[in-house]
Amino acid sequence: MAQNQFDLLRQRRFLPYFATQALGAFNDNVYRQAIIGLLFYLHASAAEKTLYANLAPALFILPYFLFSATAGQIAERLDKARLIRITTAMEIAVMSVAAVGFVTASLPVLLVALFGTGLQSTLFGPVKYSILPHVLKPEELTGGNGLVEMGTSMFILLGMIAGGLLIQEGSAPSALWMAGGAVIALAVLGNAISRLIPPVPSTVPDLKINWNPIPETHKVLALARKQPAVRNAILGISWFWFVGTVLTAQLPAWAELHLGGSQTLYLFAFVLFSVGTGTGSLLCEKLSGRTVEIGLVPLGALGMTVFCADLYFARPGLAPVSGLDIAGFVASDGSWRLMLDLVGVGLFAGLFIVPLFALVQSRTPKNELSRVIAGVNIQNAAFIVGAAIIALAVQKYLGWSIPQVFLALAIANALVTLWIFSIVPEFFMRFLAWLYIRTMYRLRAEGTEEHVPDDGPALLVCNHVSYMDALLISATVPRPIRFVMYWKIFNTPGFGWVFRAAKAIPIASAKENPELMQQAFEEIDAALADGQLVCIFPEGALTRDGEIAPFKSGLEKILARRPVPVVPMALRGMWASIWSRRQARLRHLRIPRRLRARVQVIAEAPLPGETATAALLEARVRALRGDAA
Repeated sequence: MAQNQFDLLRQRRFLPYFATQALGAFNDNVYRQAIIGLLFYLHASAAEKTLYANLAPALFILPYFLFSATAGQIAERLDKARLIRITTAMEIAVMSVAAVGFVTASLPVLLVALFGTGLQSTLFGPVKYSILPHVLKPEELTGGNGLVEMGTSMFILLGMIAGGLLIQEGSAPSALWMAGGAVIALAVLGNAISRLIPPVPSTVPDLKINWNPIPETHKVLALARKQPAVRNAILGISWFWFVGTVLTAQLPAWAELHLGGSQTLYLFAFVLFSVGTGTGSLLCEKLSGRTVEIGLVPLGALGMTVFCADLYFARPGLAPVSGLDIAGFVASDGSWRLMLDLVGVGLFAGLFIVPLFALVQSRTPKNELSRVIAGVNIQNAAFIVGAAIIALAVQKYLGWSIPQVFLALAIANALVTLWIFSIVPEFFMRFLAWLYIRTMYRLRAEGTEEHVPDDGPALLVCNHVSYMDALLISATVPRPIRFVMYWKIFNTPGFGWVFRAAKAIPIASAKENPELMQQAFEEIDAALADGQLVCIFPEGALTRDGEIAPFKSGLEKILARRPVPVVPMALRGMWASIWSRRQARLRHLRIPRRLRARVQVIAEAPLPGETATAALLEARVRALRGDAA
């Protein structure tokens, strides 16, 4: 198992896949930028450039609407490594057509090949993200997705630069041959690397493919909307593409009109945005503690809003001078604020998108994930088209300037994210928990990655020290956990909605409410039958003296009914922290000796449910906790 995300780049299960998808992004953008260079090489008229500017994006994105549903079914049915080899072989054929277009300087042939690259990207899209849960452990998902997003943004940028250098106005005729040879060579290299990807067996080998895209599109979109958290994560992903499309589409004109530069300054602005996105994507693993931490999503949304709005306030009018190169712009007044805004928007966009993809991958059944990703791609395509139309309309018919578009985009981003988080409170709740834990504690986990099962049911048992125990445990376990909670705490005024959003299970004693107790056992059993993780605190209450109280027999009732693996866990250092009962005169609160108390969550290998008893588990938890109360 990788100790951090960069270790994945040394492992065959990830590196060939990463290199293949990065090369694909690089080659696509080499090709598209070389076509733009060809227009200048041919001294194309303004009408021809306008035709390309409108037709090219439409040709590239059209296959996403037509073939995504079919692509999702194919990715579900075939071995995913084999499908990647097929799509990269298809890229060789498409780029061979593109090479003919470059050598003959034929724009129609190049546009046909552009449609082909869109089709190839459509077929590759579902497997690009659905393969990750098969080759990565749950605690590696965030880091793996961060690397993929970083690689994609960086290689898009490098492809744009390389493609722009291949063909330029005034280039020699040999440049056309070089461009054709380059795109074929890159496609061949991508296919060669893809052959190193280890087999990833089909999830539904007997799936009957429906070749009619219309009903199948409805079906994959329905799959994508089946679970509320996944549905709204997908909405967030599509909104990310909306924001990115509006923002990056304005950069060429914005660099000229409001930064005072030219094509070179546009690429510099795109570099800043891309570097920010790559950095934010890589930071996700560190900030999340190697879990799927959707609490980063509101943080990312907030940062995107702030920095996008500041693009307006930093330069609301036209640039005071023109004709600046990169050095001239950097030396001009206000440039550093603008550069910081571009990096900031990209960085927080990375924090926004990576956890959303990881959530979709972790909470979607593996036998549906490729089709769900196909649904994501269809919705993304719709949002991209909508973004292009809306951005064009507000500038043409409302007369908005580009900085005004940025300000409107920031406001829209704030409103949309508030709406998403209001209908699924889990996002905002996890953000508050993430913020609180990293402010109040220095949390270290030991054994949770190795001993908590990656899938399937398991019962987690842990000592109970403070009201924050559930937050700390969930922050160290990459899978969602159903916590069993005392019913009076579950119904605390003002907090009940939080516990319901977290799908906590309320329980009472037999004396207090026998019906609720029985209902809790039924719900625990149903969750375990569904393959979920359930965590209980067998002491039945918070410790009053820092010591572990005897474990109650309720856990034996759970295991007698469904003998799932049981993972002993222990909390260390919590007795001296806030929210324990160490000092009752402070109304059960205690300010820690230091602001960030050192606490640990420790787990050991699971015990078979058939042989685990309350006494045995209590002894294991006591040994794990040791003297570090």
